[in-house]
Amino acid sequence: MQQGMRRRALAAAFPHTVPILAGFLFLGMAYGIYMNVSGFSFWYPMLMGLTIFGGSLEFVAVSMLLAPFAPLQTFLVALMLQARHLFYGIAMLEKYRGLGLKRYYLIFGMCDESFSINCSAEIPEGVDRGWFYFWVTLLNHSYWVAGAALGGLAGSLLSFDTTGLDFVMTAMFVVIFLEQWGKEKTHLPSLIGLGASAVCLALFGADSFLLPAMGCILALLTVFKTPIDRMQAEGGDAQ
Repeated sequence: MQQGMRRRALAAAFPHTVPILAGFLFLGMAYGIYMNVSGFSFWYPMLMGLTIFGGSLEFVAVSMLLAPFAPLQTFLVALMLQARHLFYGIAMLEKYRGLGLKRYYLIFGMCDESFSINCSAEIPEGVDRGWFYFWVTLLNHSYWVAGAALGGLAGSLLSFDTTGLDFVMTAMFVVIFLEQWGKEKTHLPSLIGLGASAVCLALFGADSFLLPAMGCILALLTVFKTPIDRMQAEGGDAQ
């Protein structure tokens, strides 16, 4: 019974992760190659993918490992780069409630892509919610680790310019956003996110806008929670 439930959840989750598979393998290999040409063995990117699992932070970690020991600076950079996960965690509190031991891995493995899928995906009837979230997270995690390991192994054999490869992540987020836009009953939350990000980008610049933008989005969504809920309910009734 449990095995059949897990298989149904895996079959339902896998199609949602196929776009992530392409992006993670490609960018993960670029990261592994970057680690290799920086002087690290293939097991470094593989181990960092398993334990850190933060794409942008892992790229920055290469220069941190090569720089003089600076634990406070490393902590602050890591916090700044990954602070958005605080907001992801708050948003997923209800969805991950009551999932038993699985929730600990779901918390650890929550990346941008897993958050986007688990937050917006419509889980088919008869599919266990907890196992669906688990497979989405595990599949995305394994894609990144596999890509990083392959890149580390191939780094000593291949040599090419990886400039611009990080745009794969941007393109993937655009696709996920457009899919979610098409499913929304009201576009107000998306418009709040776009508007707050644009204003904070103009005010604080590309290097410092992320935390202010996240704070503004959280505050605005809290203020407009009641009208958003009402519009979503009216949209559902209309359908």
